[in-house]
Parts: sequence; C-alpha cells; structure tokens
Amino acid sequence: MVEYAGGDRLNVPLYRLDQLEPYRAAGDGDAPPPRLHHLGATTWQRQREKTRAAIRRMAVELLDLYARRQLASGFAFPPDTAWQRELESAFLYEDTPDQRRASEEVKRDMERPRPMDRLLVGDVGYGKTEVALRAAFKAVQAGKQVAVLVPTTILAEQHGRTFRERLADYPVRIEVLSRFRTPAETRRSLVQLARGDLDIVIGTHRLLSRDLGFHDLGLLIVDEEHRFGVRHKERLKALKLAVDVLTLTATPIPRTLHLSLAGLRDLTLLETPPKDRSPVLTFIEPWDDALIEEALAREVDRAGQVYFVHNRIETIDTIVERVRALAPPRARVAVAHGQLKEVELDAVMARFVRGEVDVLVSTMIVESGLDVPNANTMLVSRADQFGLAQLYQLRGRVGRSHRRAYCYLLVPDVIDPDADERLRVLEHHTDLGSGYRIALRDLELRGAGNLLGAEQTGHAQTVGFDTYLRWLQEMVEALKNGEQGAGSRTFAPPEVIFDQPAHLADDYVPDEAAKLDLYRRLARASEPGEIQAVREELRDRFGPLPDAAERLLLVSELRALGARAGLETVLVKGDEARLAFRRDARPRLAGLTAALDAVQFEADVRRSAPLSLRLRRLGGEAVGPGLVRALTAVLQDSRT
Repeated sequence: MVEYAGGDRLNVPLYRLDQLEPYRAAGDGDAPPPRLHHLGATTWQRQREKTRAAIRRMAVELLDLYARRQLASGFAFPPDTAWQRELESAFLYEDTPDQRRASEEVKRDMERPRPMDRLLVGDVGYGKTEVALRAAFKAVQAGKQVAVLVPTTILAEQHGRTFRERLADYPVRIEVLSRFRTPAETRRSLVQLARGDLDIVIGTHRLLSRDLGFHDLGLLIVDEEHRFGVRHKERLKALKLAVDVLTLTATPIPRTLHLSLAGLRDLTLLETPPKDRSPVLTFIEPWDDALIEEALAREVDRAGQVYFVHNRIETIDTIVERVRALAPPRARVAVAHGQLKEVELDAVMARFVRGEVDVLVSTMIVESGLDVPNANTMLVSRADQFGLAQLYQLRGRVGRSHRRAYCYLLVPDVIDPDADERLRVLEHHTDLGSGYRIALRDLELRGAGNLLGAEQTGHAQTVGFDTYLRWLQEMVEALKNGEQGAGSRTFAPPEVIFDQPAHLADDYVPDEAAKLDLYRRLARASEPGEIQAVREELRDRFGPLPDAAERLLLVSELRALGARAGLETVLVKGDEARLAFRRDARPRLAGLTAALDAVQFEADVRRSAPLSLRLRRLGGEAVGPGLVRALTAVLQDSRT
C-alpha cells in the first residue's frame, strides 16, 4: 500500500513491486523527508519526465563520448618488457587478487589501438597508486610521456616521492610541478617537458594550463577527478579524446551505478584488502586526560605520529594547548585548518608527511588526500557531531601499515541516540574493507554524485537515489539497443493469473523484510536465470518450496518470458490456459503450435488479431511448467 498526501492510499499488487523504491538521499539522516504528492496530481509526473529527460541527455552525452573514443585511433603500446616484469616483481608487498586483475586490465587496454578510459575504484590504501605506476612505466618504455593530475599540492609531492622511489633503478625522468617549486624551476621543467626531456610530470591543475605543452603525451592519470572544477574538466575532456586515460578514486560507488555505466566506461573495483594489514581498533570514550595522555605517549614512544581532529576553528587553539600539555615533552605539535594561508597550510601538511610533526591537530581537512603510513593513532573530539561517512573517511587515515592502529572517538557523557547508533556501527565494524559492507549509504551517494555531476545529483535527490539509478540503467540499455523508450524489454510484462494461491506464506518466509526483498527481486526479474537463482536461494534458506511458492515462481517466469513473446495476459485454470497477445505483437503461429504440441497441449484459436489462444492439457506436465517450456522453446527458435 502506498500513502499519498492527504491520506489517499493505493494498493499495489505484489507483481508490481518492481515499480516501488525506498527513498534515499545524501546526508547522515538530518535531511528533511521528501514532500509527498497528491494521488492523481501532475506534480510527480512532471518531475518524473524532467528527471528522465536529464538522464537521457547525460546518457546520450556519455554514449557519444564513448562512441568517439571507440572510433578514435590511439597508440597501441607494446607488450610487457623484461623491465616491466622486473619492476612488478620488485614490489615490496604481495599483490592482492584485485590489484593483479586491475593491473592486467589496464595494460591490456593500453595495448589496444583505441584510447583507454578506465576508472579504478578502490578504498584508501588498496593499491591504486601501484597500478597507476605500472601503467606509467609501461608508457615511458614505449617512448611516451605521462601526466599525473592530482587535486592537492601535498598529494602531488607524495606521488612524486612514490614514483621516484619505485623507479629509482630505471632511466625515468620525473618532475613535480607544485607551489613548492620556484618560478625558475617551473619554467625549466616546462621547457624540458615540451622538448621531451621529462618522462613523467606530476602536478595539480597547473598541468591543464594552455601554456603547458607536451612533446608526446601517451597516458593521463587523474586522481579524484570530481575534485576539479568545470573549466578544468572541459580541458580534461579535450585531452581524453587523444590519449589513454586512467582515473583513480577512493570514493565507493553503488554497484547499481557500476552496472549502469559498465558499458560506457571501463570500471575496475579494488575490494580485496592488502595482506598483513590489521583492522583499526576503534573505541568510543568520554574525554579523559589520562586516556589521551596514554594514547599520545604510546604512539610517540614507538616513533609514530598522531592525528587529533577537532572540527571547530574557534576553539582549536585551546585544544592545541591542551594537547601540548598532555603530549610527551619531546613531541612536536602543529595545527592545520582552512583559515591558514594556503602556503602555511601546505607547509604544515608537508612537515607532517615528512615526519617532522608528531601530533597534528586539525579540522576535517585531513579527511582525504593524506597518505602517512607512520600515523597510526587518531583521536576525534566530539565525534558525536560527525556523520558516519565522515568518521569512516577519517578512520581511513590510520592503519595503512603493518602496525596496529587505534582510533578514539571522544564524546560527552550523554549523546543523542542517533549519534550513539552511528558510532556503535563504526566501533563494531572494524574489518578491513568493511566500508563496502557497513550500510554507508551516504558514501555511496557521494560516489554517485562524483561520477554523475551536480545537476544529475540534484535530480537523484528529488526522485530518490534508487529510483534514479533504475531509470538510468533502463535509459542506457534502451539507447544502446537503439530504442527511444526507457526500457530494454520489447513489451511490458503480461498479467499472469493462476486459479490457485501464488505467494510466500508467513510460515515459510517469516521475516517480512526478507519476504519483501524476494517479492521485489521476482517482480524485476527479466531472465529465467534470475528466477532460478531465487528458487535455489529459497530452498537453501527456507527449505523445500510449498506449492504456493512454486506457483509464485512460475508466475514470475511466465511474466519474464511473456514480455519477450508479446503476451498481454496469461490465465491458468486447472488443466486449461488462455493466452492473449498484444496488438503490436507478431507471434509465429506455426512455431508456437509446434512448441505447444511438444508439451502435449491442444491449442484452439479464439481470435486471430490480436491472437488469442485457448489451451487444454492432454498429458505431460502441469499447465504452468508446460507453458514455461513451450515459451522458452519459441523464444529460442526465434533467435536462431
């Protein structure tokens, strides 16, 4: 049942549950609920059409860019050399299965004549940089230049240090363009880049300047593309048509979005945590000077570093003095926040990265972008005021080495119940890779926004995230199939009616949430294989199927097959059935009759246009399974 504004209600049959979605939007639960529409009003219809039109524009643009890249002639990089194999085998850590697969996919893309456009999605510290480095080395060996575009100066310096260390044994010339370079050094690097004397250049948006010219650019690596402005993205789009592009992001994306865009962009997910990485021990504690003093001393004593996050600039100086008083006397304490001058902020961050600061007291600006394996203790002041996604991102700053890492979420004695629930989720889910398993829906929504853009994210907020993704997938499939509608099926599913109950009884599936999920999956199933998967899951979880449950699966199979055959209604009563086809369907009567004969059904034509048949079972299996077999044979015959 669906309730509308004003209290009007609409009962929805189980087989139309695929048309209902729970409303989800970005935020940590503080966003106001969506406005309800009146039953029969045109407001929702207008909003739906506006959103569908925006989805279509984006899908057409993506398909057009994809088609142009498919037709473009790029550079086919040669196969791996002995040096490439030597570099990869010298990696200090054992590749995870996902990392190995990602590296092979990237290199395989590079060896093709069309330009690569692959998006690499992986949690913090899951090996994206190593995959990118191997791709860069492969490009350099072929005589091509590589540009590594990053959003922050600190990240540029970190990548520069990583690339230099890993490629120190090879004749690769690497330079970093950042504010830490003098104007004279920058000018010299630009001349070397244009002459071809530099192989790899790493920098921020400076790499997109019009005055910067490459001698022979072959690979562009973009880290966190969503953090660049519109003007920079336009320049990026122009570069992408000509060279191989590898984009890295640490923001998780929903699997449904992944499936929607899988045909338009090549995506690779890194979900396997690195070997020997320990989970971060997470504690929820009230502010206690003795606890903080012990945490700081333990980390400093083992020559490690500490993040202390306090997200209020007005009181951060007071917190800095408190931390200095509690830290060991030899500990070097520094402060970082957004009101510092850019040069000062960069300098503080650089000192922390180099290990010249032991305790960094900062606001949320350390949420992303910093890679400091030596920092393995984090304290978060007033953690109850942070969202789940923010806390998850913050905790990802520690635990990036083989050392045991600690995260202390400091809260008042009495906190809001919702905040307490958020913190408990984070405290209990410390397993590596748990970011994909915890219900971090806000992180997913951020990821979708990063890929879809601000305008599309606004539409997703209006109609609900799940509904938006379903429409997007339908539109992409329709456009790829050359259709103008919003779905991949030729016809809508038929109405299927049995004269006996077809449902999941309460004594078979007692959990209401599980039952609703199963009903929705069956309503959305478009292939018999999907329904068979539900059948096997039911047997595994709840035991042998009762007759009513088996009939429900038969109804779903007949709806899926009937949609492709052009059926409008299917009525099953005892040993008889009636089939009515849609007006625009063109069934082959001879093939249909032969398939019905094979399952021992007698067919009488009740009407020829549109075709309507009355069937009577003469022998063999029951009417429902027999119809499924006959329609399957007809559809297989039509494909051959």
